Amino acid sequence: MKRTNLFTKVNSQLSTCPLIPVNKVLKPCFLSSLLITFLLILSNGVEAAASTTKVTNIGAIIDGNSRTGKEEKTAMQIAVQNFNNISRNHKLSLHFKHPKGDPLQAAYAAEELIKEKKVEVIIGMDTWEEAALVANIGNQSQVPILSFAAPARTPILTSLRWPFLIRIASDGSEQMRCIAALVHSYNWRRVVVIYEDDVLGSEYGNLALLTGALQEVGSKIEYRLVLPPLSFLTDPKDVVQDELMKLQHQTKARVFIVLQSSFPMLTCILGEAKKAGLVGNDTVWIVANSITSFLDSMDIPVFSSMEGTLGIKTYYSSSSSYKRFEALFQKSFRSEYLNENDFQPGIQALRAYDSIGIITRAIEKLGSNITSPKRFLNSVLESDFSGLSGRIRFKDGMLSDAPTLRIVNVVGKKCKELDFWLPNCGFSDTLYVEQGKGRCRNSDGDKTSGGLSGPVIWPGDLNGRDPKGWAMPTEENPLRIIVPRRTSFDKFVTFRIGEKRPVGFCVDLFDEVVKRLNYSIPPVFFEFDGQYGDMIQGVYNKTYDAAIGDITILAERAEYVEFTQPYAESGLSMVVPLETEDTTWIFLKPFNLKMWMVSSALFIYTMLIIWFLEHQTNPEFRGPWKYQFGTALWFTFSSLFFAQRERLYSNFTRVVVVAWLCVVFILTSSYTASLTSMLTVQRMQPNFSQFEKLKNDKLNVGCNNESFVQEYVKDVLGFDHDKIKIFNPENDYTTEFERNSIAAAFLELPYERLFLNQHCKRYTGTKATYRFGGLGFAFQKGSPFAADFSREILCLSEDGNITLLEQKWFAPSPECSTSATNNNVESLSLSSFKGIYIVFAAISTICFLLFLFRLLRNSRPHHEADGGHLTPGGKSGTKYFHNGEKTRVPRRASTFAQALDKDEWGSTKWEYVSNSDNLENN
Repeated sequence: MKRTNLFTKVNSQLSTCPLIPVNKVLKPCFLSSLLITFLLILSNGVEAAASTTKVTNIGAIIDGNSRTGKEEKTAMQIAVQNFNNISRNHKLSLHFKHPKGDPLQAAYAAEELIKEKKVEVIIGMDTWEEAALVANIGNQSQVPILSFAAPARTPILTSLRWPFLIRIASDGSEQMRCIAALVHSYNWRRVVVIYEDDVLGSEYGNLALLTGALQEVGSKIEYRLVLPPLSFLTDPKDVVQDELMKLQHQTKARVFIVLQSSFPMLTCILGEAKKAGLVGNDTVWIVANSITSFLDSMDIPVFSSMEGTLGIKTYYSSSSSYKRFEALFQKSFRSEYLNENDFQPGIQALRAYDSIGIITRAIEKLGSNITSPKRFLNSVLESDFSGLSGRIRFKDGMLSDAPTLRIVNVVGKKCKELDFWLPNCGFSDTLYVEQGKGRCRNSDGDKTSGGLSGPVIWPGDLNGRDPKGWAMPTEENPLRIIVPRRTSFDKFVTFRIGEKRPVGFCVDLFDEVVKRLNYSIPPVFFEFDGQYGDMIQGVYNKTYDAAIGDITILAERAEYVEFTQPYAESGLSMVVPLETEDTTWIFLKPFNLKMWMVSSALFIYTMLIIWFLEHQTNPEFRGPWKYQFGTALWFTFSSLFFAQRERLYSNFTRVVVVAWLCVVFILTSSYTASLTSMLTVQRMQPNFSQFEKLKNDKLNVGCNNESFVQEYVKDVLGFDHDKIKIFNPENDYTTEFERNSIAAAFLELPYERLFLNQHCKRYTGTKATYRFGGLGFAFQKGSPFAADFSREILCLSEDGNITLLEQKWFAPSPECSTSATNNNVESLSLSSFKGIYIVFAAISTICFLLFLFRLLRNSRPHHEADGGHLTPGGKSGTKYFHNGEKTRVPRRASTFAQALDKDEWGSTKWEYVSNSDNLENN
């Protein structure tokens, strides 16, 4: 139709022209015809192109007045322009809306974009509140929503509730784990969280995540400084100043974590904190990713107030694609926003650029056919590529890969990059841990500490050490220490008359520890007259900073305060008077019962061996059984005193007797020495060795003024309340013992040792069966002094300085200074003589077996030649033995005896002769 009208108009104009000669008008008319023809062809081509090019409308909801919104808008425009320059048959059209941070306005803007601009996808929304409301609109209209924000904690059934919502972001769990690991790596136990709240309380999710992450590493949020939005305040400085004063009075923690804040509020916080002394030595400031991402765009005055601050920043690589984008971004951003100081793109700009990339890839995958919202949504969810902000792939409607973070340190006018935080790994000094090019630290509950690998510039001047994250004592504000006025034994700690500083073992130990620390602790001591439990409560409610003295570490007390490493072991011991031991049966005491039994058995065994070896050949071991037994018993017993007179005929017997005499010599010498010691030293024994007898006999017992000892004796040991007497000074125990008012005293192990060092001759203590945590110093929960003191106490123990202090304050009295303070001499046990007993038993047994073997071997030929006992002539073949002038005709013996007569190991004084030889001599 347009072409027809165009042609009609041209023809009408030509018909009204006046007649001119042909030669004059031929050339202009020809040129006009060519021009008309070109215009007709061009118009036809444009309309044809317009009819084949597809345009996709994209809605963008951002805050155009904020730095974030400006970066996102510039990045999306660059991405759309790049796509439109390349694509011939598909174009993108961006439509921006600026709700100014109001979630309701964002929802209204989404409806307007869908109805009026016919957008097919909406991107943007920097807060989760905006994203949630816009997602509801997307569900109703079936329009995919790509949000730059994600909740700190993903709600249950998010994908079912908002099926068209896609979050190009990760939750805050990884960042909170990184902050908690950073706190743990420097052993900061208490932190203060600061954030600027909004009307919707958007930071509650991150706060809950941080609380859980800190608990996993043993730290805790001690104070929360919540500030209202800056727009609600008429005088922000006064409000911030008042809140900081409350903070100083309620906590000693000086590790400040700023989760969220606007730039003006952050500047106000840091300025007032510096005036209040909260930015300086031993203070720590950590800012979250939402603040660190824009540190480079801040003014120089803001940087000066943030000197030494640590920041958490999302890491992105500087690839070739990023460098090309960076050049385009800087050119476009500089030309459009002249009032901005920095033109570097942040992580928000990179995600905005990648959001357009997600859409264009889905379009290319569907072949420009995105009429079906569900197909387009599924195509977006199947995205898997490496964008400028990192790996882009989705799971359950959000990015599946946790972000890699970077720790930065504000130094001068720039941010110095330190360690990486790698998901499922922890801190690393390099990005390529998988290839073995680095190492991970503090990952998944790793309890090692040691800080970041790179040098950190901290606020103030710390002389190369790390900040304590605690309000350090000064001369104007010294460490307030509570000390008990009266202790069970004043050598531990006491206040002398007219002196403000206490003295004693505990005070000297405290001074030795302070000397070893790399920072100063000016103390001030407060005298306390009360129970030790009340002292612990004074430290717990922050009335005092620490408590030193002979304080027993108990589980109940450890819930309120932080104890140091114990400097002395502790347990419950029972002290009882000594009495002289009955010496009626003292002659049996040198050997214990088992020793007596084994020695008696060995004695009987020796007696039987000697009898067996001698009774066949030795006439003194012959005769009736009673006579043989008496002779063997007498011989063995007399050998104990080396008084045996019987002659021995067998060499086997002589070997056994020699070995037995060696055993007898050792036994008699040991017995004599032990008995002499027992008779020389006065034997003392306790009145009671078991507390059950005291309890059953309803006797009175005493204990010191520690409330837990009295309760322990009553509840655990089972003594009646009226049988427990409470005493405090050392002399009260001896007085009450002398008056027989108490039968025993229950003391803790250090007190028992100190008491016996002075009264070792009259009292003794039982072994501490019931043990406690030891004696230590107490500090406030989260105080770094407890860990430092524990380390130095261990060092003092290892190098022997604590022993020197004990010798100085707990030296025994002169009568107890000798090493032999224990008068009881232990009985000798079998273990001391086991070796010689085994050797003797082996020798005796070997001799017995050899003798038995020869006896059996010699008896066999006599048994076979039984007829040889008669002469061929029928006369008796009896043989005679003579010794000197006496001649003896033995009776017919058994084969064992016959073999024994021919034994060449027998006595050589017997001569073997025949009967005929004997007659001839007569």
